[in-house]
Amino acid sequence: MKLTSKAQAMLDGEYGSARQWAVEHQIQIGRMFDAVDMVEVSQAHMMADPESIGLAGVELVEKFAALSDVERRVVIPMITDPRGVDLNYYDPLGQTEEMAELERRFIFACRAMGIIMTNTCINYQTVMPPVRGEHVAYGDTGVVIYSNSFCGARSNFEGGPSALAAGLTGYTPRYGLHLDENRVATRRFLVEKQPEELTEWGVLGAVIGRRAGSYWEVPVIEGIERVPTSDEAKHMGAAMASYGSTPLFHIVGVTPECDSLADVGGAELPVERITENEAADLRGSFGAAGEKVDVVVFAAPQLSLVEMQSVAKLCRGRKKHPDTSMLVCTPASVYVDAKAAGYIEDIETFGARVLQGTCFYQQYAREIGEANGWTRLLSNSTKIVNILGGYGYKPALASMTECVDAAVAGEII
Repeated sequence: MKLTSKAQAMLDGEYGSARQWAVEHQIQIGRMFDAVDMVEVSQAHMMADPESIGLAGVELVEKFAALSDVERRVVIPMITDPRGVDLNYYDPLGQTEEMAELERRFIFACRAMGIIMTNTCINYQTVMPPVRGEHVAYGDTGVVIYSNSFCGARSNFEGGPSALAAGLTGYTPRYGLHLDENRVATRRFLVEKQPEELTEWGVLGAVIGRRAGSYWEVPVIEGIERVPTSDEAKHMGAAMASYGSTPLFHIVGVTPECDSLADVGGAELPVERITENEAADLRGSFGAAGEKVDVVVFAAPQLSLVEMQSVAKLCRGRKKHPDTSMLVCTPASVYVDAKAAGYIEDIETFGARVLQGTCFYQQYAREIGEANGWTRLLSNSTKIVNILGGYGYKPALASMTECVDAAVAGEII
């Protein structure tokens, strides 16, 4: 790989051991994907919940944090994905003190490195969304697909170490979605039924992701008759990435790089129809009408302020069933505004619990399920129901309204 003079100096150790490690890591990633050189990035976003990185990952970050202030500081704005334990008002759901202490150690080390603990997977709604053409190094799959598709930014899925390396160097290997040739459409889908509420947008994303089935496929979608809201786009992208490892898609006349099929090279591609039956079949595979529900989860992605308002409205003046738990996950920045608006009070009076800066499946989901006796889980997130079967749950999918109604009834309606 061709390095800039500054990157070469980092590799030679002139900027300290942390940046030397970072460039060495990036060279190996670049070789893996045949990158010719590096590209400068303006922001980094790191996935690094303690369940995933474990003690070894925490110790690596602590090693860098112990260096001098000049050596350890990240050189571009760097933020974080959701945490594994909500330490704001510490009342564990079933996580152990050992898990919480690992989290505390990691947070302390990150802050010493100048990393901003945003603890969110919706930074494009809360922090500083990237703009068209901006090269970034983002980790969370939902963050990447939204930023590539709806913002027109450029990022690959960056693993935790790779995002950390980008923060330390200001570069990332130039491959994948940083290159024009990998952003053209490879599959063309025609939607026959318009999605309406959030879950339907998520189901549509899941169907397309499952059809595409590869990181290197780029869907272009026709037939969408209105511009989705930010939350609808969020659910669509998060599900598509979950079911298909998809980091980028285009919607004709909606996403910034695709005013027309010709803009993304899709005019000559064969049309693949997304039928109403196909979407209904996927949703039906997560049906469980009449069954007792143990826990209702609003997460993955975290909720925006608008979603918090919607949940609060559905909860107002009602009480959840005593045998059903309900969890709502949102970033700390949204929590502050939601509290000021009275939404937190509405949700907590209903009997639900609002968690700051965490996401359900990143906070030791298996352990908290076992600790609370949760098996049947209900959510409006098509992404989360795709994930949680692997954590010992029986997931079911419903709209936001149906989820709250189920929490009141104690069973899936």
